[in-house]
Amino acid sequence: MKNLYLFLVAMLFLACGNTEKTTETITEIDQNSNQIKITKQQFESQQMQFGQLTAQPFNSVVKANGFIDVPPENRASISTFIGGYVKEIPLLIGDKVKKGQFIASLTSTEIVEIQQQFSEISAQLAYLKNEYKRQKTLFDEKITSEKKYLKAESTYKSSLALYNGLHQKLTMLNINPQKVAEGKITSTINLYAPISGYVTEVNVSNGSFVSSASELLEIINTDHIHLELNVFEKDILHIKKDQDIIFKVPESSNKNYEAEIHLVGTSINNDRTIKVHGHLKDERVRFITGMFVEADIIISSKKAISIAKSAVLKSDTNAFILTLIKEESDHFVLEKTLLKLGVENEKHIEVLNFETLENKKILTSGVFMLSDF
Repeated sequence: MKNLYLFLVAMLFLACGNTEKTTETITEIDQNSNQIKITKQQFESQQMQFGQLTAQPFNSVVKANGFIDVPPENRASISTFIGGYVKEIPLLIGDKVKKGQFIASLTSTEIVEIQQQFSEISAQLAYLKNEYKRQKTLFDEKITSEKKYLKAESTYKSSLALYNGLHQKLTMLNINPQKVAEGKITSTINLYAPISGYVTEVNVSNGSFVSSASELLEIINTDHIHLELNVFEKDILHIKKDQDIIFKVPESSNKNYEAEIHLVGTSINNDRTIKVHGHLKDERVRFITGMFVEADIIISSKKAISIAKSAVLKSDTNAFILTLIKEESDHFVLEKTLLKLGVENEKHIEVLNFETLENKKILTSGVFMLSDF
């Protein structure tokens, strides 16, 4: 029993010794010289990488937001000139249509009444015209009175005005006046697409009653889309035509797209912003009208020597990087170097004291593992 006890104590001692050995740190820090030693095993396991200073563009920008839109001529609201009931509407939201394509039909007693009036006045007009000419001839030869001549003239010209007005109404309703004059009357009118595009709204269904103020559906042509941005009054003096725009659709992705300013508004809205109109540089991207965008309008740009943000260690008042001093067979020796920083963008920071760091290898990845140094 005693021998067993001694055996267990010996095993416990060995286990403790092994634990201390495996937990021994593999990073050595010399606080007096601002140097740190890391093993190559640690370098690889933490996926560390070296890099160098590079020249990067830094832009001065004005922040703006807005939405994707189309020009007014690429948007069509479909309505009718008279009230009626929807007889057929075969389209759904998202359907593609071509200019002149049938999109809906309506039926109404008013449609019949207009054709009836046109047919009647069309039949009378030839007689009234001949009567007017006859009375004019008689009046010129002093055979009839001026009163009869003026009455014939008034009747003919007022009937002609009614005929022309009804003719225009029928044309606007897509009804052939010639067929109506021949007695072919229909109770239905057809509506056709005024532009090519996609159906974005359908506000009625079969059997619905629509008035002349009702919008049946909307068609938008997305072949040419643009940006409608809102720029605050304090920034507008920096904005000029042809300046570049970098924008993204945050609800869709973080991918950046390019555009340029085409027009700058000349009036201030109630929220103290000015409209800025931008054209996309690549219109092949299929955006949807109404998408919210966040944009940076580039008002100036410069190239400067910089370092990746991932390489920078920051304290309360200073910023540092770790540069390679010496490479041994199994470890690297790094030195903590003070930085003087300038402007920054999403990925890089300008280095003002770059002369002291030229051609030096800088730890650019995995630096956060040494943040306590």
